[in-house]
Amino acid sequence: MIIIPAIDLKDGNCVRLKQGRMEDDTLFSNDPVEMALNWQKQGARYLHLVDLNGAFAGEPINREIIKKIVAALDIPCQLGGGIRDLETISAYLDLGLDRAILGTVAVENPELARIAAKTFPGRICVGIDARQGLVATRGWAAETRVQALDLARGFEDCGVAAIIYTDILRDGMQTGVNLEETKALAEAISIPVIASGGIATIADVKGLLPLEKCGVSAAITGRALYEGTLDLSTAQTLADADARENANGESQC
Repeated sequence: MIIIPAIDLKDGNCVRLKQGRMEDDTLFSNDPVEMALNWQKQGARYLHLVDLNGAFAGEPINREIIKKIVAALDIPCQLGGGIRDLETISAYLDLGLDRAILGTVAVENPELARIAAKTFPGRICVGIDARQGLVATRGWAAETRVQALDLARGFEDCGVAAIIYTDILRDGMQTGVNLEETKALAEAISIPVIASGGIATIADVKGLLPLEKCGVSAAITGRALYEGTLDLSTAQTLADADARENANGESQC
């Protein structure tokens, strides 16, 4: 399991929100490039970027700083927020991003998302952000009646690299991962699942590790790293050790 640091971009700065509320942000750095390099230095193998302004505007807003981050790093990055058409996907991938994350468009125009996954195989993730099992879109500001599990099942067999599942009520709150719903989602689909939202301490990472056998391939964390309640290197070392111990064990969840 890979532990992935998150950099959320708002007005060119590195921030973290609580439950996706733009007005409830904490500024952690006005130099996101430096922050990205810091996570790379600490052993990050992958980086998760979010254009928060873009998610609300429905179009790229922090493109220039994203370009600088990608150019500065040796590790791959994935990006979500404001990516709503094939042209934007192509432009971002051409910048050097490894993966583009489709959230709102995956709900509002799932056929376009499937076309994107087939056009860019292995480079499209679907971001499913849910409150009590129901998907939210447009920067989490719009509620839908779409069940997270139903949405995920609709992207089987079209080349989606991963489903990024976020429990909105836990995001930025450091209250622990929603293990039950994350496990249920991973067991129900063949697409790898990336867990997001709620990681606070090394105990939360330990709780997630058994779900790797269910199909949870990575975990995204932000506030815990920035506030120092979780050490990235320690978390990744733990995950690697767990993988070695279970290499010859049962593969069932």
